[in-house]
Amino acid sequence: MPVLGAGVYWFQPWKLWQDDTVHEAFPTAPASPGDAAKPTRPGSTAGPATPADPKAVAEGALISHEHATTGTARLVRLPDGSHILRLENLDTSNGPDLRVWLTDAPVKEGTAGWRVFDDGAYVSLGRLKGNKGDQNYPVPAGVNIADYSSVTIWCDRFDVSFGAAKLRAVQPREGELA
Repeated sequence: MPVLGAGVYWFQPWKLWQDDTVHEAFPTAPASPGDAAKPTRPGSTAGPATPADPKAVAEGALISHEHATTGTARLVRLPDGSHILRLENLDTSNGPDLRVWLTDAPVKEGTAGWRVFDDGAYVSLGRLKGNKGDQNYPVPAGVNIADYSSVTIWCDRFDVSFGAAKLRAVQPREGELA
């Protein structure tokens, strides 16, 4: 009986029927404390200067691996120069030890892509906050985002990808600075 208990704990099959939904807001540029107090010239329609908005620098659609997975992975540069990885409209299975990784591995369709992500360089952005919804993961300072070309939702317990996305550079819109 202890072996059965250990097996159930290890696999945690009940998580397949539990959903954890997270809806974090898209980060916005904080207003400087002095912005509201800056005077404008009489007759001027221009308001106070606003800080730069967050900019998507790379993104990709999640594909399924071990479990059906959909959504968008977006790498966003914040006004202070730091980055976050944002998962939007994520829908995947729950699991016992899911992590969000930036990796340098190629994203491959089907079972060929299930186990490639721990073969090269990767950085863990932490535990998956929920298997559904919109979530933000800070990229640690000092991580060169140019070194990573994909994202995976990685099951650390079983060394398998639930789903992954190839990150492609986002081209700035006309009139927008890169």
